[in-house]
Amino acid sequence: MLKTRVIPCLTVKDQRLVKSIKFQDYRNIGNYIAAVRVFNARDVDELIFLDLDAREHGIEGRLVAEVTKECFMPVTLGGGVKTIADVQRLLSLGADKVAINSAALEEPGLIDAAAKRYGSQCMVVSIDVRKIDARYHIFSEGGRKETGKEVREWAQEAEKRGAGEILLNAIDRDGMMEGYDTELITYVTRAVRIPVVALGGAGTPDDCVRAVQAGASAVSAASIFQYTQITPQIIKKALSDAGIPARIG
Repeated sequence: MLKTRVIPCLTVKDQRLVKSIKFQDYRNIGNYIAAVRVFNARDVDELIFLDLDAREHGIEGRLVAEVTKECFMPVTLGGGVKTIADVQRLLSLGADKVAINSAALEEPGLIDAAAKRYGSQCMVVSIDVRKIDARYHIFSEGGRKETGKEVREWAQEAEKRGAGEILLNAIDRDGMMEGYDTELITYVTRAVRIPVVALGGAGTPDDCVRAVQAGASAVSAASIFQYTQITPQIIKKALSDAGIPARIG
């Protein structure tokens, strides 16, 4: 039986490790290399690393190379991916998976091209979602632009085009540590067959348990690891205690 993954998410802005609240109010919380080393020591399942500046300034190869050199776990890299050449560059710099977001919304064929060339197993489509008037709206460009796309339909299209995984980020839960949007998780996971990684809202191990019970194949989190004493192993122990398979070191 497949194990449920617990995946720390690190975001970088101005080449510093930051944490946002609802995709705003970015707080400097330290050095990203030091954070990678901590998670190495804690034997995490995977790592998600997102360079927020890359959207405007392009992929910073030196920064990415620093991260992958330190990673002894699979790593998903994202930020600034606009072309098939960008996908190639991140893979050549050591990414195991590449996350694409705004560019895929603007040119969905990028998913097809990348999956055909490099395989679905390394293609992650990241979806940023905000709930407005009881409906889920997809946003791009770091949460600034509403796309008009319906989240379940877009998730299904991404799967058909070759995405191997979806990173589902609830904007209104980002940094709040009040629990994942389990309604959103269920809504999307019932529509696709590929794994869905839930992101946004983890504040306790039980929040992670509820996200998996709602349908997530994996849980990703940031604030819970930066602002509390809770570690990935504590979360995996909670998953295991709830009858959910997890790799406990």
